[in-house]
Amino acid sequence: MIRDRDATRGRRGAVSSAHPLASEAAAEVLAAGGNAVDAAVGAQAAICVLMPQAASLGGDLLTLVRRPDGVTLAVNGTGASAIDARPGPWLTGANSVTTPGLVAGWESTHRRFGGIPLTAVLAPAIRLARAGIVVDHTLAQAVDEQRSRLVDGGAGDWALLRMRPGDRWRQPELAELLGSLAEDGPQSFYQGGCAAAIVSAVHRHAGRLGTADLANHRTDVKQPMSVAWGRAVAHVQPPMSQGVLLAMALHYLDERAGPFGNGPALLDDLDEDAWAHLLVELTEATFAHRSDCAAGEALLEQALDVDPDRAANRGGPRAYLHTAGVATADAAGLVVSSLVSVFDDFGSGVFVPELGFTLNNRAAGFTDGANAPAAGTKPVHTLAPVLVQGDQVIALATPGADGQVQTLLQILVAIRFRQLDLPDAVAALRWRTEEGSLLIEAGHPARTALEQRGHVVRDRAPGDPVFGGVVAAGVDEHGPFCVSDWRRQVSSLAV
Repeated sequence: MIRDRDATRGRRGAVSSAHPLASEAAAEVLAAGGNAVDAAVGAQAAICVLMPQAASLGGDLLTLVRRPDGVTLAVNGTGASAIDARPGPWLTGANSVTTPGLVAGWESTHRRFGGIPLTAVLAPAIRLARAGIVVDHTLAQAVDEQRSRLVDGGAGDWALLRMRPGDRWRQPELAELLGSLAEDGPQSFYQGGCAAAIVSAVHRHAGRLGTADLANHRTDVKQPMSVAWGRAVAHVQPPMSQGVLLAMALHYLDERAGPFGNGPALLDDLDEDAWAHLLVELTEATFAHRSDCAAGEALLEQALDVDPDRAANRGGPRAYLHTAGVATADAAGLVVSSLVSVFDDFGSGVFVPELGFTLNNRAAGFTDGANAPAAGTKPVHTLAPVLVQGDQVIALATPGADGQVQTLLQILVAIRFRQLDLPDAVAALRWRTEEGSLLIEAGHPARTALEQRGHVVRDRAPGDPVFGGVVAAGVDEHGPFCVSDWRRQVSSLAV
């Protein structure tokens, strides 16, 4: 275990995000009088400037907001496939673009919960875009790996493609767009010149997304899907999020838990080796239902086949690494768990030169059955933030696509059943089941036992990006707090 530090505490608020400068942006918003929602939107906007490979205004947003009165709501800032879509290749290029939902998600979240004007919330991101950011090795490597896709998507003249680590990259088009959204309101993104530029970029590459798709887009704000978790309640995004799978796993464990669970104490005496095996098997059992996430709470009644002794090696989870998280909390008790994403690195690779960003490829999330490709529908999303509400409120999220559910499950189990505190649970070495193999951070104490139980173990260096980068923030009787993962570029600050 590599423990970064104890939880950081603040008087006004706290933030944990995928990038140090995004956390600074959120802290600036908090210091200016903003609340946790203002801070979250400010950090998300900064991430779109700092990490275009992971998130952009051409992507999506999923957010859980816990109000000070204890009510939690789920904001679904995702879009549907084109209403004029035709059968064909959905997984690549312009046909993989769904209506960008992030900007409308900002509007709905900020209008309902924000405390200061959007001009102040977006000011740090606008400043970063206008003044320029220093390109780091992570961004430069992503560009090199995706260069051919970006060129094919119309980004050949994008200044980013000429940058090397240490270069300063300015984004005047994005700065102007963020400024106009701050002044005119995010709804302007879905009509007029912005909508025309997006549709034009898609059509240049034979995609079907049209102006009607953007004009008709709406953000859903609903009750979350909630399950008992001991004396607490765990809230996840309702369909079409894979958070449903996390709820299935938590429900399975709670039914077999403790004095504070809903069933007999079948799990109390498990050692760390047995826990690791159980959670791997439980993960693969839930992922068999990925395409059925639309069923929501009905999936909680599904019987899950979990062998306590031997690996079934069913596989299921896929190999994706993308997305960026933001978690915030404030002294009033407002807590936010969120993820922003374009899915694959730079999404579809389709570039909108007038606006300075690439569009998502979220239609690549379609699979089969109830999640089969169809016009005007939303695929199952990998984005799966969680918010646990008990004696304290904890918001958790991580990048890693199919790894998200697995990482969050390990952390929540470590806190409840192994009595680790939040910093130690986040810091602990992890595993990830992926396409039939079990990837594991070198030094994991259960490695040998997992191999002996029949798992196909593949060693990875500690901190490998495949194991995510958890953002965590919350509030308890002492006020707001945040925690950093030592993996990736996760950073936390308190004000």
